Amino acid sequence: MAEERRIPFANISEENESLRSEIEAAMKAVIDGSKFILGPAVEEFEKDFANYCDAKHAVAVNSGTTALQLALIACGVGEGDEVITTPHSWISTSWAIRYVGAKPVFVDVNADTCILSPDLVEAAITPKTKAILPVHLYGRAADMPQLRAIADKHKLALIEDAAQAHGARRDGRRVGSHGDCGCFSFYPAKNLGAWGEGGAITTNDAAKADHMRRLRDHAQDGRHHHTELGFNARMDGLQGATLGVKLKHLDQNNAGRASAAAQYANELAGVAGIKLPSDPGDAGHVWHLYSVVIEDLDREEFRNAMKKRGVDTGVHYPTPIHLQPAFADLGHERGSFPVAEDIMARCVSLPMFPGLPESDVNYVCEMIRDVLKAG
Repeated sequence: MAEERRIPFANISEENESLRSEIEAAMKAVIDGSKFILGPAVEEFEKDFANYCDAKHAVAVNSGTTALQLALIACGVGEGDEVITTPHSWISTSWAIRYVGAKPVFVDVNADTCILSPDLVEAAITPKTKAILPVHLYGRAADMPQLRAIADKHKLALIEDAAQAHGARRDGRRVGSHGDCGCFSFYPAKNLGAWGEGGAITTNDAAKADHMRRLRDHAQDGRHHHTELGFNARMDGLQGATLGVKLKHLDQNNAGRASAAAQYANELAGVAGIKLPSDPGDAGHVWHLYSVVIEDLDREEFRNAMKKRGVDTGVHYPTPIHLQPAFADLGHERGSFPVAEDIMARCVSLPMFPGLPESDVNYVCEMIRDVLKAG
């Protein structure tokens, strides 16, 4: 019976269990060496992750939010500056802008990609604009060539929020290598997830990398010599060890996500009442989430009907950042960014994780057709 079947929205336990012995061996080396904060495991991961991202440097930190904050500081963004970004993201993107004393300036998204629309960016630039901060949402790369051209034209920093896009490419290059800095989260549910919190910044600029390494360690320029306001933002050795193991399996896991996404696209093609995400191909999308737009049915009615049929779903994200109470002082109202608002009112994320069985995807699609047909 449908009620007896349960398709989870995500399943990180299976991946972790498959790598348990390898990760525990790497953790044992950290424990045996008592290198719990930064240390060799973190340094090795930084080197491997920079190489994976086609970048010269990677700086490991304690979270993706901190990665964004330190990148903004390293790019010279501070009090009174403006940063152009998207209202469709997890809130950390805009938190980081606020943390450095700057103002987030939102630009609407493209209806097909759900990502910051480059065509609208130049109109939002003012004398106070210091940076552009696009988000590679759901695992899909933003239009970095066009954004890079705009940033260069106006002498602005370009910072990538790649928290959901480990391994994604644009024009043959990995995300994290296009901007002045690329910011990643290793929250456990990410495509590359730690066994705890973690983050990293990639960059091709040696001076910025050195600056961010100082900032993460209390802004020390030599022991007990602090050059500016710093942070306790170091990655711990156990997370470095875990990520070093899991990085070796990232491409394989992303391929599994892509296979599930292709099956969704094939089985749901032409189904009335649902808009599917477009696939840029060429590993341009690593499918952190498979988010669809429900067109003719209330979102919660759809989700409840799916849950009754044994399928868990998610919502990413229900409230645009500009309509969050924490950003009420910016003065935006409903209707300020209509494309993002429309998508975020109707988007639903379907089950997506490496190893999602074809039979489960088939069942999810069957239930979607059933629910939409029933209305």
